[in-house]
Amino acid sequence: MLDIGFGVVIPQDELQFSTARASGPGGQHVNTTDSKVLLRFNISESRQLSPARKAQLLEALAHRLDSEGAVLITAQESRSQHVNKELALAKLAALLRKALTPRAPRRPTRPTLASKERRLAGKKLTAARKQARGRVPKADD
Repeated sequence: MLDIGFGVVIPQDELQFSTARASGPGGQHVNTTDSKVLLRFNISESRQLSPARKAQLLEALAHRLDSEGAVLITAQESRSQHVNKELALAKLAALLRKALTPRAPRRPTRPTLASKERRLAGKKLTAARKQARGRVPKADD
């Protein structure tokens, strides 16, 4: 069970784990292990998520989803497969928690009087600099 918060708990049978050879320095054949953990969670097929939560997750994580609507998490920080599995679960929980957190609405603000004056002063300086680039009138002696 993976507790995300917001009343969402994902059962273990909805998470698919696989292992692969992690990147990094090699070693002799007998010493290499498949310590990289790949965690796949299919949002669109989850039975624990309400349709509203699914839509929220699919929209928030659209750039991370594959063609089936699943998110793939990899962990290969440790040399231990067990530790990498725990790291992958923590990464998934953090990702889903962040996607489910409601965004605070933006409150429109107005520029202060001082910032308006600074902006106009900068514009006047630029205008004067460009005005000075014009042709120099010939002096008649």
